[in-house]
Formats: sequence, C-alpha cells, structure tokens
Amino acid sequence: MTVAILGLGEAGSRFANDLISLGVTVVGYDPARTGSTARRDLSPAVTLVGSNAEAARDADIILSVNLSAVAEQVAAEVVPVLRPEQLYAEMNTASPDTKRRVERIISPSGALVVDVAIMAPVPPKGILTPFLVSGPGAERFAGQLLPLGLNISGLSNQTGEAATRKLLRSIVYKGIAAVIGEAVEAGRSFGLEPYIREQILSVVGGNDALIDRFLEGSKTHALRRSHELEAVVDMLCTQHVDPVMSRATLTSLKNLIDPAQQ
Repeated sequence: MTVAILGLGEAGSRFANDLISLGVTVVGYDPARTGSTARRDLSPAVTLVGSNAEAARDADIILSVNLSAVAEQVAAEVVPVLRPEQLYAEMNTASPDTKRRVERIISPSGALVVDVAIMAPVPPKGILTPFLVSGPGAERFAGQLLPLGLNISGLSNQTGEAATRKLLRSIVYKGIAAVIGEAVEAGRSFGLEPYIREQILSVVGGNDALIDRFLEGSKTHALRRSHELEAVVDMLCTQHVDPVMSRATLTSLKNLIDPAQQ
C-alpha cells in the first residue's frame, strides 16, 4: 500500500512516521519545506516530492491534511493525475459544504472521496487517533486501514456527515475551553485563581490537570482551532442558526494566536 500525505505539519508528519512504522510506503509533499527538509522531523523512509500532484499520482490512498482554507485548491491541483479506485481522504477540519465541494472537484476523476473527521488531538496517538468517516469511499478506506489497527468508525456514504458531527462536537469542547480560559484569567486578576478553579471543577469534574489541558491546548493550537471554529460558524449560518457563542469562541481563539504561528 502506498499512502500520499499532502501537508506535513504536526498531524501530517505524525501520520507519515506512524504509517512508515506500520510498513506502509509513504510519499509526502509540504509547500513549506525547503529542499528535502520538511517543517517537522520525518522518517528517512518518507519520500518527499515536489508537488501535491506528484505525491498523489501513484498512491492508493491520499490524505489531505492541510488547512480548510486550501482544501479545494489542493483537490484541484491533484485531480488531473487521479484515477478510478484511488481514495482521496479530505481530513481538514472544514465545513460540510467545503467537503462536498471537494467531492465535486475530485469525483470526475473516478477517485472516491472520504470525508474524514479527526476526533481528538493527534499528538498522543498519532495515526491511531479516532477517525469518523463518511462519503463514497468510506467503506473501502476503513477496509484497507482497519487491518493496520487504526481506529475508524464509518457513518454513511454521504460526504459531509463526518464533518457535521466533528463540528457539532467542537461547539461544546472549544466553547468550554474558551469559558475556562476566561474564567481562570479573571480569577487571577482578582488573586482568586484557586477559588475559580474550584468553581470550574464543580461543573466539569476531573482535576486541575484537566483544566490545565484545556488552557494549554487552546494556546498551543489556537491557529488551527480558530480555523475549526470558522468552519463551525460557516456551518451554523448555513443552517440559519445564529452562532453567537461560537463566534465568541472564535474571537477568544484568535486572541490567543501566537504571531509566530501565522
């Protein structure tokens, strides 16, 4: 099996290394790389090439792991080289409509689109992170990768269903993280951080480590999560739901973005 990974950032590079360890042939491309050096440490067994199309041409499965803002652009770059029976997995946290637009770009090639929702932070488990999948290629995608031990749950053959569930979940998790961040900052300003942590724990349970994970996760992944909340707002507006709280969460995340991430 040959897997192409389009985008070798935090998630893509981890997926590449993990797949290599599972005996898969991996070809990758990242526009941020210079020469043969990618942004992240990669196994020397990963073959780096010069374009998205070159990576996708001979792959059995293509994983697009970029930002949602370039999802359609990447699909358009690779569609001329795709062939029937290839699987194109759109893994970006994008709105359901964006995933469906990607499908419309890819489908004339005969390749099958898979809407993949990454349902937890990638670093702890890498390629074993839980995935929800839907779309015309979902069943084949699961069939080819489950034997490797991946954690994949199939939904349907409808592109956008996995994305919808991911973003609905994001409203809750990212919203809670934003509230916790604001509450802790307010508590500190009054010299009452232990008190406000007690109040948070009375609602979410767990322990201080849980609160710290919410705080650090929001800071570390602010840029990526802001794109995720932009997709949430887009989805809710399409459904004629006023995204009052999600817009506030988006603002909170944008305020946390480190200029070095941009």
